[in-house]
Amino acid sequence: MEQLNAYRFLPIDWDMTPEEAVTMYLEWGNNWRKGERSPVRSKHDESYYFVVNTWEEKPRISLLRRNSEHVEELVNLAVPKSLEENVRKEMGNLRGVHPITPEIRQWLEQQM
Repeated sequence: MEQLNAYRFLPIDWDMTPEEAVTMYLEWGNNWRKGERSPVRSKHDESYYFVVNTWEEKPRISLLRRNSEHVEELVNLAVPKSLEENVRKEMGNLRGVHPITPEIRQWLEQQM
């Protein structure tokens, strides 16, 4: 997967969820509650993380770069057929943007 290989040196936050990203970057000052991450101090602070998007009929995996001003989609991939059942099992028919599953993370790490 050449597309992912180009991003292999980024500091991917494998544990970042869409909800945590909103808390950190869009609700400044609210991320101290867990103490797991350093607070965002400026627009130069950023995170790179993957999400699973289930808004469309076929789920997609996106690599995002987020700071306090915007989010940029760096990569958008179809979930491999072998992992589609895993996504359905984890997320059901719930449409939205979700954290990646452990199986998807493993696949992504292999591709990178």
